[in-house]
Amino acid sequence: MRSVLLDTSAYSYLLYKHKSLQGEVEKAGTVYFSPIVVGEILSGFKKGTLVQKNMSVLQQFLSDIATSCDVTSDTAEIYSDIYTKLSKQGTPIPINDVWIAAQCIEFGAELLTFDSHFRHISDLRVWFGEPE
Repeated sequence: MRSVLLDTSAYSYLLYKHKSLQGEVEKAGTVYFSPIVVGEILSGFKKGTLVQKNMSVLQQFLSDIATSCDVTSDTAEIYSDIYTKLSKQGTPIPINDVWIAAQCIEFGAELLTFDSHFRHISDLRVWFGEPE
């Protein structure tokens, strides 16, 4: 059964009922959610005025749909491989996204994202969404 991991961009689009993304989530057997993504989302909430409302929606998603995936020592090893390879290629991406990619690889999940810079990670299975 296929497993997926949503990054921050995918979570945002999912809230806006992005049809093809919703289909990908519905087809998945497991929907992983990274604590790194949660941290990015919470940081965004705290900049806005609807913190409690947004927190409630996130908590509902986490309890109803998502499976948390922890950062492990294996994640760290994969992270170091990805980071080193990207540095040698001269194609750095945001550090949080390197961690998210490492978790996808570790858990055998396909990343759902709208961020094209993930194309630089050759071992990563990625579904790239297009805004509707």
